[in-house]
Amino acid sequence: MSTRRTATKRRPVTRRPARRRRLSARKRAALRLRRRLVLRRVLIGAGSVAAIAALAVLLPMTTAQAPVCAAEPASFPAAGIEGWQGEQLENAATIVLTARERGLGRDGQVIGVMAAMGESSLRAIDYGDWETSGVTNPDGSRTSSIGLFQQQDWWGSIEQRMDPASSAALFFDRLARLPGWQDLEPSLAIHRVQVNTDPTHYAAFRSDAEAVVDALSGACETGD
Repeated sequence: MSTRRTATKRRPVTRRPARRRRLSARKRAALRLRRRLVLRRVLIGAGSVAAIAALAVLLPMTTAQAPVCAAEPASFPAAGIEGWQGEQLENAATIVLTARERGLGRDGQVIGVMAAMGESSLRAIDYGDWETSGVTNPDGSRTSSIGLFQQQDWWGSIEQRMDPASSAALFFDRLARLPGWQDLEPSLAIHRVQVNTDPTHYAAFRSDAEAVVDALSGACETGD
């Protein structure tokens, strides 16, 4: 005869939360020091980034070319202005001086330089769209564009169109006859004068033209 064993119920074991060991005063001081060092490194790093950013902003300002006299080519920066240099800057200066002679301020000067940049890259070339691209006039005749402003026969003689000062004068005379040109977008004003195909063609040269005109705005020494 077997006897049954009655299972005894086990009491659930309740685990007590582990007690956090209390750091010694020395370890707490070392931990605080470590935190301060990390914080200092973060602050120094942030300060260095800010200083570099400020230097990047200020450096161009301190190294910017001072404006030069448009009538003194020898004072033009050898490195050029926005990629325009040598003969190109001399032609730009001629345009600026011609505009001044006609009482035109910065806006008119910028428009003149923009036009020549877009037409000939500021070079008095003796060929034009017909020679390079076979472009013809609306009546089918060959285009006869030459010079800084790529002016055709009806603008003037070959000598006038090939001479930077004379061709600039022809351009500004026609610009002055355009009603409200000061209120037009520069590229559109040039388009009305040049009668080219794309009214927005010259817009790409605006910032360069402004930089060149501003760089050539320095005072000129007057003789005794």
